Amino acid sequence: MSTSPNTIQHLIIHQLHKEPNGPARVALSSTEMPINSAAQRLVDHLCQLYGSRNGKGFGKFEEDEHEYPMPALVRRYVDDADFLGFSQQAIAQLQVRAEQEPEASGAYVLMAHVSNSAMDFLFFALVGEVIGTAVNADMHLEDSIHLDMDHLRVAGRIDLGVWQAGGERYVSFLRGRGDVAAYFKLFLGCNDMVTPLKETQKLVKGLEQFVEQQALSAQDRDEVFQRAHNLLDEMGNEQGEVNLAEVASQIYPDAPQALQDALQHDDLGLVDGFVPDRRAIKPLMRFKAAAPEWKLEFDRASLRSGAVIYDKHSDTLVLSNIPDKLKKALLEQ
Repeated sequence: MSTSPNTIQHLIIHQLHKEPNGPARVALSSTEMPINSAAQRLVDHLCQLYGSRNGKGFGKFEEDEHEYPMPALVRRYVDDADFLGFSQQAIAQLQVRAEQEPEASGAYVLMAHVSNSAMDFLFFALVGEVIGTAVNADMHLEDSIHLDMDHLRVAGRIDLGVWQAGGERYVSFLRGRGDVAAYFKLFLGCNDMVTPLKETQKLVKGLEQFVEQQALSAQDRDEVFQRAHNLLDEMGNEQGEVNLAEVASQIYPDAPQALQDALQHDDLGLVDGFVPDRRAIKPLMRFKAAAPEWKLEFDRASLRSGAVIYDKHSDTLVLSNIPDKLKKALLEQ
């Protein structure tokens, strides 16, 4: 019995044939794949790989369903449960988009309807081939073609539950590089792209505005920033997606609703569902500034300890505990 957290409802693989700068054509599978151990391993591996990848884009369906048919296809599939028909119509749209992108290349196109404890979703992945080595029945080596599952560059996911509930961010995809990711985004009918870096920067900005509005003491402010940094750093490392209600409860347990309301304010434009970019959380713990003649970076805690002192009257910054190497260099000058 499978112990996988993923339950595969439907699975099919078609093939997209295309050389760079060439035409696109498709080879259709006439039946869905049986859900056996090989299928389960394939889907589990691809879902795990997709979940671990940084740099996803997030969005929702475009409203123009004539130009972007995916929402209409998904709606029809949810109504009639014809996954084979849905997959064939979907790859026809992928073929159209691939034709429009010269750099797009062919691949096996996996489409699956998967559910687990977290979500019910449609998963799409373009998977290439790789030549491996196998031992045949005569104990001789021979080439063996495998799916190249470890180099997933083009994939996307539609969260059916969030979509049906009227949510705002239910389409995600690997952003990749250049126009290849762009044509796949168009295939999914995704209307915008929420980048983890920008969303994390907005989250940090919201936290800074919140602690200022709350007029917290220096110590309380440092503790809020420390909790936020630790939490977001851990989430970024483990690929955990931000839920603003949960984040608020852990960062500001004394009044989580107040922080949640601040982070969800329309002016900030912050959304759920992104993995924190660890590069963007450094300002929670460190100041960084530059002028034409100098650059400076120091921990917030150094203002509390006295290692860094700012005198607003003379507009000067005093640094203490200068390391010996720097002192020597300064004296030599």
